Amino acid sequence: MWNERYADAHASYGTDPNDFLRSVADRIPDGPVLCLAEGEGRNAVFLAEKGHPATAVDLAEVGLKHAAELAAERGVELTTVCADLGTYDPGVAQWAGIVSIWAHTPPAVRQHIHAACVRALRPGGVFILEAYTPKHLTRPGKGGPPVAELLMTPEALREELKGLRFERCEEVDRDVAEGRYHTGPSTTVQCLAFKD
Repeated sequence: MWNERYADAHASYGTDPNDFLRSVADRIPDGPVLCLAEGEGRNAVFLAEKGHPATAVDLAEVGLKHAAELAAERGVELTTVCADLGTYDPGVAQWAGIVSIWAHTPPAVRQHIHAACVRALRPGGVFILEAYTPKHLTRPGKGGPPVAELLMTPEALREELKGLRFERCEEVDRDVAEGRYHTGPSTTVQCLAFKD
């Protein structure tokens, strides 16, 4: 599905970074960042422009090809990794920041990668997430999968990300304007958490 989507429309979600990420990016300490389910690379390239060595992980080869092209256009380095988050190992104490924007996966995959993220953050590292919540299914906005089990709640995230200190983990209503597929009134969960 994802290779077909990215082949159909370059910059399916735009080339600007996610609004929430942009608002909290300065909280990431110096060092490498990992962007999960990064698609066409807009968030990873933004962080590379801010001076972070950035790695984009995604299942879709076509999306990662576009990510590399966007990085080249912007004059920054970007590492891309084609991998399934259900088996991907981000290592231990490697990352200053891990970013998960719209990384909607089945619960077992999500639980695996979230536990791995807690291990993979360096002390002082930051985890940043925005995802649609089940409440979004009742909204007129476009975005996210149409089934509740792939969506996220603050309560589930606090459980899945045990070991992090949460500064923010809350459901918000906001307008999203990110390319063709994420537009309009939306209900999301925004998470900012730290590895002490």
